[in-house]
Amino acid sequence: MVWNGVQHASGPPLVGRHAERDAIARLLGAVLDGLSGALVLTGEPGIGKTRLLEYAADRAAELRVVRLTAVESETGLGYGALHRLLRPFLNRTGRLPGPQRAALDAALGLVSAPPADRYLVGLATLTLLSEAAADQPLLFLLDDAQWLDRESAEALAFTARRLHADSLGLIIAVRDGLGAGGLFDALNVHSVTGLPEPEAKVLLSAVPRRVDEDVAERIVAGSGGNPLALLELADALTSEQLSGIAPLPDPLPVSRLLEGHFLRLVRALPPETATLLLLLVAAPSDDTAMMWRAAGRLGLSARAVQPAVAAGILDRDIPTAFRHPLIRSTVYAGAAPGERRRVHAALAAACDAVRDTDRRAWHRAEAAEGLDGRVADDLEAASERARSRGGYSQQALFLSRAAEFTGEPDKRAERLLDAARAHLMAGDAPAARTALDLAGADIHGPVMRTRELRMRATAQMFQIVVADVPAMLMDAVTRLGPQDPRLTWELLCEALHAAMVAHDRTRGTSLTEVATAAVAARHAPDSTVGGRDLLMEGLARRVAEGYEHGAPVLRTALDGLRSGGRIGDANSPFAVMLSMACDDLWDVQAGRELTDRLATADRDAGALYALSMTLLVEARYELWAGRFTEAEVRYAEFDDIAADTGFPGGGDINRLHLFALTGREAELRAAARRTAEMRGIGHGLLQLLAQHALTLFELGQGRYRQAGKHARAVFEEDPPACGNLVLPLLIEAGVRTGDRAGVGEALARLEERAPLAGTPWALGTLALGRALTADGDDAEKSYQESVELLGQGPLALEQARSRLLFGEWLRRCKRRSNARKQLRAAYESFDAFGAVPYAERARIELLATGETARRRTEETRFDLTPRERQVASMAASGLTNGEIATRLFVTASTVEFHLNKVFRKLGVTSRKQIPHAIGEPGPATEH
Repeated sequence: MVWNGVQHASGPPLVGRHAERDAIARLLGAVLDGLSGALVLTGEPGIGKTRLLEYAADRAAELRVVRLTAVESETGLGYGALHRLLRPFLNRTGRLPGPQRAALDAALGLVSAPPADRYLVGLATLTLLSEAAADQPLLFLLDDAQWLDRESAEALAFTARRLHADSLGLIIAVRDGLGAGGLFDALNVHSVTGLPEPEAKVLLSAVPRRVDEDVAERIVAGSGGNPLALLELADALTSEQLSGIAPLPDPLPVSRLLEGHFLRLVRALPPETATLLLLLVAAPSDDTAMMWRAAGRLGLSARAVQPAVAAGILDRDIPTAFRHPLIRSTVYAGAAPGERRRVHAALAAACDAVRDTDRRAWHRAEAAEGLDGRVADDLEAASERARSRGGYSQQALFLSRAAEFTGEPDKRAERLLDAARAHLMAGDAPAARTALDLAGADIHGPVMRTRELRMRATAQMFQIVVADVPAMLMDAVTRLGPQDPRLTWELLCEALHAAMVAHDRTRGTSLTEVATAAVAARHAPDSTVGGRDLLMEGLARRVAEGYEHGAPVLRTALDGLRSGGRIGDANSPFAVMLSMACDDLWDVQAGRELTDRLATADRDAGALYALSMTLLVEARYELWAGRFTEAEVRYAEFDDIAADTGFPGGGDINRLHLFALTGREAELRAAARRTAEMRGIGHGLLQLLAQHALTLFELGQGRYRQAGKHARAVFEEDPPACGNLVLPLLIEAGVRTGDRAGVGEALARLEERAPLAGTPWALGTLALGRALTADGDDAEKSYQESVELLGQGPLALEQARSRLLFGEWLRRCKRRSNARKQLRAAYESFDAFGAVPYAERARIELLATGETARRRTEETRFDLTPRERQVASMAASGLTNGEIATRLFVTASTVEFHLNKVFRKLGVTSRKQIPHAIGEPGPATEH
């Protein structure tokens, strides 16, 4: 269309938009300075997003600009948009790390390989683009992002969130509330709204016909300042209406008027031109050769585009490009169904039988009517190819379409169940439930019903709604019967996992019932024995039969896993169950060793969800070791991953123990309130962990009665996650408040269990419990034994607590000199950890012995952000920038950026100085 004598391919001339221009200028400046960033422009159709992308391209003369416009017809082609975007850089994939290269090659269908993990694909995209930007700064302009296939959108969102110091910019234009656009909500989002009245009137003044002042005001108000609506309304209304002689529609139906206006333009064209427009909409935008082959089959010539160019529907410079996306959608929606099928049939015939098999199957489906077994089979075959690339959303779409063409009820149900599973693999639980609902009436037989229940349970777990999951899985076990013992065991393990998370908040069954069923199933002759299976059996026996029956099995399981048993599984976050077992046995050494292995396996596989669970467990172990800064690093990385994966379990609720130990009372109590709110959806264990954290906090404050109340709640429920860890806390609170009965119960349980566990942590805790309840030489001997045993593992926090209690006892015995030694050591430890309540408690006790404790100066290493601390720690261990980048899912240039800040903050000039500056050992050396 022509405005003010100037042809504009994508929309109205750019008027105003000063805030958007400034945001674009800042982004371009950052990219030129070696930094990176992403900007998301959202708004309704015609608001000017595409014009802003053109503005950015015009001002990026020093950058290499790569543009991509997503199209609705390709929304179902997994990784299709990403392939188009990366095509200029695929000659560089040989420089990617092996796992990343393999994942990207598989995703793009370049090699035949197992399904690619979508987060490894995202990391490969990030690495590839960062490497290309090292030659020349890059600017990517992505238009109509709402039509991206989900896999491409996830990869690009992953990349955008990790842009930091890579000379790379990304500007995304997305229509409000549609498609995959929501994946970009966590980025820097700028809502593009209507023009203010003065600027809107300036734009209206560019139209060739005179517009009355009052009419202009009504058009501006009725269009909301939408630039495209302003100009198209001015073109669609009659001269009499524009001049104020004839009335305007009231109210102005902007959307309907625009669509009607575009549809009238199309219907005024010759039939062959209208058909060609429909073909352009339905064909892949980057394969004009295929489009023209299909045009030939329809008897259309290249001359058919000319009337559309003359009418301003197609771009004059690129005659196969629509002037505005809204015209494209209007063309397809306004076409007769028979005409759409005819065009899709031509496209199916024009597809290359080898290279475009999936597109051919899709177009055949769009051209078909009614049930068609051959079309359904082709779609199912295409779904398998999508699965092999890791394109689970595309797999689900193909299977759902295949089901629509399937006549046999059983086969239709099977295809919908497979579609539901693919949706779950893509992380789309609502879509999975929709597929299951569609399959419902056709599901027959125990195996199919078992599959349905298992997937419904998985969808619930994905959205952290746990209460009904154990009963659903137990129902699946009942329906399956004895025909598949291995599947029965897997279902029971999943039910046990959910029931232990729900604890006392299950509905329709109980934790004890699930555990009893799991124990019974382990007697089945066909069941196999492995470290993971034994661990689940041990937890089941612990719940169903008691600690004395569960602990030996758990010990055997942990020993097997430590001796090389299989531990990593990207589809199963094993760290949660593992941590329960290790905490129940007071085995911090096994816990740290196995979670380190899990973290490595998760990182190598790009299994971000599983890694996120492992990070939370690692954070707990860092707290027990007194490394609070390292714990915060793990929590921060968990939050990053939660944002990437859409997992709803992020935030402060995971930092309960960190808040308790650092004395952040307001944050602790707010997080504890959230755990209480989550009981309704089945998170009973989480509230017990909150009670354990509150116990630690109240003891640090010296509020023993409140501490005893919280500890008692945990003691009575006795969860493996913290049931044993609360015992010394309950004894301490009970001794201070005179609760002899409570102390006796807790000590009796400790006397029974600690010898069965047999670890230094268990025996050191037992010695502490005995010391708290003894007098004279017996107490002193037990305190000394506790301090010594707790010093044998990474349990600096527990050892410092034991020293504090020992010192307090010595002071009460009026042995001030001996007390000072223990209290000073405890104070220095707590102060170094950042355990503010306990440091203050130790300081007050020291004052009572006549010694003044001086608060140490905060060290510069604590000025590091969590990410800087993590990079510094990895660099101190001897990892290269590339190795750090791979582990953290960022680029090497981002690692270098963080290291430069680390050097400056720590006042060091080389990597060799980092270990000393942050108080960590240097790289391990071979002897």
